[in-house]
Amino acid sequence: MIVDDEPSILLAIDTTLQMAGLSNTITCQDSRRVMGILADTPIEAMLLDLNMPNVDGHRLLDDVRREYPDVPVIIVTGAVDVETAVRCIKAGAFDYIVKPEEAERLITAVNRAVSFNELKRENQSLRRHMLHNDLENPEAFSRIITGNKEMLTIFQYVESIATTSQPVLIRGKTGVGKELIARTIHQLSGLKGEFVAVNAAGLDDTVFSDTLFGHVKGAFTGADTPRCGLIEQARDGTLFLDEIGDLTQASQVKLLRLLQEGEYLPLGSDEPKLANARIIAATNQNLATLQQTGGFRKDLNYRLRTHRIYIPPLRERLDDIPLLLAHFLENAASRLDKPTPSVPNELISLLKTYGYPGNVRELESMIFDAVSRHRSGVLTLDSFKSHIAREQSAGTPSPASPDADAHLLIAFSEKLPTIKQATRLLVEEAMRRSHGNQSVAARILGISQQALSKRLKKNANL
Repeated sequence: MIVDDEPSILLAIDTTLQMAGLSNTITCQDSRRVMGILADTPIEAMLLDLNMPNVDGHRLLDDVRREYPDVPVIIVTGAVDVETAVRCIKAGAFDYIVKPEEAERLITAVNRAVSFNELKRENQSLRRHMLHNDLENPEAFSRIITGNKEMLTIFQYVESIATTSQPVLIRGKTGVGKELIARTIHQLSGLKGEFVAVNAAGLDDTVFSDTLFGHVKGAFTGADTPRCGLIEQARDGTLFLDEIGDLTQASQVKLLRLLQEGEYLPLGSDEPKLANARIIAATNQNLATLQQTGGFRKDLNYRLRTHRIYIPPLRERLDDIPLLLAHFLENAASRLDKPTPSVPNELISLLKTYGYPGNVRELESMIFDAVSRHRSGVLTLDSFKSHIAREQSAGTPSPASPDADAHLLIAFSEKLPTIKQATRLLVEEAMRRSHGNQSVAARILGISQQALSKRLKKNANL
């Protein structure tokens, strides 16, 4: 949709778009008709002049962003001052073009706006298809952004165990979303009590016992009044114990009694109290390994793992990157009171080359940092590249290299390839993983883009 009060400009822009193959256009000379057209016609993108009679572009921009937030608005105006541009971008404009517009610049902006909308719809459709077709309660998983098949299998398992009263052990690296899964189990359980979470990391036995079981008056110096613990707060609900692998041996014994007997002793009390909270535990450690070294009780491990869930790290489900990127971009823009920025095509390829030791939580932080630095136009790759380079220099593995030892990265056949053949294969694989983006492929290989370009030309001549 092209909105301008000057017929000659409407004709010029329309002709430019038509020649570029963008033929499905609507022109509007009267700004008062814009909202009515939007109400009756699905619009992929809007080109909007600022200085018009009746309803000016600033007001229209505000109205469109409020009523039709999914329609990207590209400002096309003769105003060249920075203040006006900044005001429009802050108000939610997708892009800003100064008249007389360059044909290439105009076409690029429109294509990018249309592509952004298509990607957004594709992400939404994928989530609906993956969830609604295969789950009985897809709405319970709405806070977990994924379209990954392995994650869908986990969701199905969660639905099947949610209504049981047995303990659940959730394993996974830091930042994969263990607490989100625990909250979903509680939501699906039908339990009427609260979801109560406690992080066991760094708690000695006394603090853990007081936090979990509470104390009676006079149990220790300063205990002037009795205190109920979190297990009491979670009555008829769920108690979530995070970082269970960090519990001391003494605390493990008390937790085992709670699981086996369904009772506990508040500090300073000889009278056991009954507990009926459902226990969900989580850890980023391998309890079997801790068990072998004496760091974790075998009997407690068996009691906790009646139902077991393993959440794969982000590097094993890189197909979720586009969904997570779109979601975190919108969240960051909303929290920072900024318009959601458009992203360059190479960003997804770049993000898929990284190993994410902090998993989904790290990706969210990366995106929030990038949006907080963003001013206008297309989101820059600089902050992402800096973060990845900094982490990789500190030893963070790539998705293709979960182990840091280089000799584990390649499986050799009986007959070794020549150096020339191996180099060609490495270059081809890097280009495949980067989806043809030379800048990203060069970074994977640890060489300059110029050096990669030379190698590609040599490969083409072989």
